[in-house]
Amino acid sequence: MNKEFVRACYREFDAARLFADAPMRFHTTFRIGGPADLLFYPKTTEEVQRIIRMAREYGEKVTLLGNGSNLLVRDGGIRGLVIQFSYKMAAVVREGTDLIIGAGALLRDAAARAQEYGLSGLEFACGIPGSIGGAIFMNAGAYDDEMKSVVVSVTTVSPRGEVRTYSAEELDFGYRHSIFQENGCAICEVDLTLAPGNAAEIKEKIASFTERRESKQPLEMPSAGSTFKRPEGHYAGTLIEQTGLKGFTVGGAQVSDKHAGFVVNAGDATAKDVLELIRQVQDRVFEKHHVKLFPEVRILGEA
Repeated sequence: MNKEFVRACYREFDAARLFADAPMRFHTTFRIGGPADLLFYPKTTEEVQRIIRMAREYGEKVTLLGNGSNLLVRDGGIRGLVIQFSYKMAAVVREGTDLIIGAGALLRDAAARAQEYGLSGLEFACGIPGSIGGAIFMNAGAYDDEMKSVVVSVTTVSPRGEVRTYSAEELDFGYRHSIFQENGCAICEVDLTLAPGNAAEIKEKIASFTERRESKQPLEMPSAGSTFKRPEGHYAGTLIEQTGLKGFTVGGAQVSDKHAGFVVNAGDATAKDVLELIRQVQDRVFEKHHVKLFPEVRILGEA
């Protein structure tokens, strides 16, 4: 990494929010991953704009992260600058039936705040272990609903350092897809529109979803959430279980014996372990069911 860029970052920003050679296992829910050259936690859209422009000036690659919950970082780590949106940029502001939310806010916190305000429409997101920014990036969903149904607009910073707000119609939402997977913009703030509801009923719905999730998913073990996209006409977890792969291990990586759709870190797993396990699961499921499984988890970094 360009040492002049690093020095410029430390001159420009609070040193307590900059981390050199940051082990990504401490910044992802999988608890796996080599070091990032430089990790930065921004507080404002303006800071995101400034550091992206600086990285562009010095020729440094920029990688954008939310809560690190749908992510596998390879063992060699990530070169260049990693911008991670966190509680430093997680304000939730109510404007009528809209919530204006910083990209670093956790989905469960946003859902809880909506419930406090008596606003309905975000209950489905109460157990998704990601940030609002990551949820927009992936069009996250659960219980037959998805972010697409509540988004009004998204404020971003482009790879050139330009601030732009996208309307919902411009976001190209699809199954686990948004325009940001192609254009590389940093999601900074999201406007969600919800509906007036009964706070007690919303709370009860959230409790029901939470109970269902906790009873079925291996939340007690490090993972990146659902490992595979849902193949058309099937459920990935069901296919994997029917192939006899519950509990199957490669090194420290394991197909959860609680929910076969999850790969978990059963103990000091490496990214190499996880990738080999994914490959073997794909091969065996295809051999038995003639269905191709594709990872839902984002894979970043160097081997």
